[in-house]
Amino acid sequence: MSKYKIVVCDHIHQSGLDFLCKQDDVEFVDYSHLNKDDLLEKLIDADVVITRSSTDVDEKFLNSAVKLKAIVRAGVGVDNVNIDDCSKRGIIVMNVPTANTIAAVELTMAHIINAVRNFPSANYQLKNQKIWKREDWYGTELKGKVLGIIGFGNIGSRVAARAKAFEMEVIAYDPYVKDSVIIDAGISCAKYLDDILKCDIITIHTPKNTETKNMITKNEIAKMKDGVILINCARGGLYNEDDILEATKNKKIRWLGIDVFNKEPAINNPLLDLENIYVTPHIGANTLESQEKISIQAASIAVESARGSSYPNALNLPIKENEIPIFVKPYLDLSQKMAFFLSQITKEAIRSIKITCSGKLIPYAESFGTFATLGMLKHSLGDSINYVNAMFVAKDRGINITIDSKDSLSSVYKNLINIEISTIEKTISISGCVFDEDKLRIIDINGFCIDIEPSGKIILFRNTDVPGVIGNIGSIMEKNNINIADFRLGRKKENGEALAIIIVDSHITDDILSELKKIDACISVSYAVI
Repeated sequence: MSKYKIVVCDHIHQSGLDFLCKQDDVEFVDYSHLNKDDLLEKLIDADVVITRSSTDVDEKFLNSAVKLKAIVRAGVGVDNVNIDDCSKRGIIVMNVPTANTIAAVELTMAHIINAVRNFPSANYQLKNQKIWKREDWYGTELKGKVLGIIGFGNIGSRVAARAKAFEMEVIAYDPYVKDSVIIDAGISCAKYLDDILKCDIITIHTPKNTETKNMITKNEIAKMKDGVILINCARGGLYNEDDILEATKNKKIRWLGIDVFNKEPAINNPLLDLENIYVTPHIGANTLESQEKISIQAASIAVESARGSSYPNALNLPIKENEIPIFVKPYLDLSQKMAFFLSQITKEAIRSIKITCSGKLIPYAESFGTFATLGMLKHSLGDSINYVNAMFVAKDRGINITIDSKDSLSSVYKNLINIEISTIEKTISISGCVFDEDKLRIIDINGFCIDIEPSGKIILFRNTDVPGVIGNIGSIMEKNNINIADFRLGRKKENGEALAIIIVDSHITDDILSELKKIDACISVSYAVI
């Protein structure tokens, strides 16, 4: 019997290797000791590889692994994996998203406790300098302090529970989680990020995406208390490093606890020179228990994917060629992109999603439901959401999913996808179709007829339909050196409103959005990146 070959590229806990040894249909080799150039020579007959952050799965790697079916990232982040290239080659990428949850939670608490008691410095003075000066180490207590948590997922919610055990007051902000989920956990629910900025201690637990990158900058820091404590054990770049450096220097930030950095290894980072910072070298998952869990789960996933029985936590699960006609595949992509687009412009906890298809798409309605649900959740949940778990996660979050089909959704377009997302405050709908087999187009947003490609940096500007609006928008873009790549306009003459869709070449900051909101005719402004 021929065996599946699984290659371990980076060090994992011995328990995972032991698991692989027990599989009689698997040949596994541990090449974690090899340098990366030598490793490439060993990949030619690999069916599945297990990697960590030390191995870059790039074009060179993939060109060497010509038989590769699947990649298992033994951990959460997949920044080192070129998922798009893997998808083009039909290689499934999977991760292990929850095994290190408790380790990350406890490291966060360690940073918080250290920030108020400064244990490392006290330890250093006594142990290394042989100085006994109790008066140097007056700290503060956590009891009664207000902890602000940005992101109320697996990790943020558990940090909240532990903080409550210290008799802290806890406030959480997560626009993608129902208020009731936070309130039922006994936590105060912040409606706006600014509510969190008033807290004594702030910790962040979000994925890194276009919305959360540089989520805390000098603008947010200016609104914080003098002497605030900031913690980041999630992802580098969620806090703007230049801005927190300056604020920590001038003691606006009294203490900074950091486990993650923009660029790692961060051995030359100027943050390391500050006295009021405690740093760790990205050790959020570094406990024996989590490493064992990660190793066993990664090994199990590798075996299942080698056998083709399942692809747990797949981030790019391909559709089955024999079940989906060629003309349907672009519509699947379109449905995911449209839902992803809507999730960014709502910025609220989603209560329901309704997917309706027409024409020749009707037999594949269930598939559209999966792809649209993934798109809806991807922006807020990042790598933790995939084709396998999207529907289950949505159900767990109390999101109602309706999949419908109609003979005709339009008198003009034969095959059409419509997605409607509802929050507690509003409902937004979007429709799209595919031209010339592969040209994806959004053709309607909330009743405004539009024709745009769902790609790029997109501003939605809804306004009263009066003269001068386009000129005002153009002036703001010019002032901020933003090039407009495309400008489309939809109108509703019956209510005197218009919707401008502006595709730009550069990132749009909150400051620019604020300028746009000040235009007299403005009703609402949203921004999304697809």
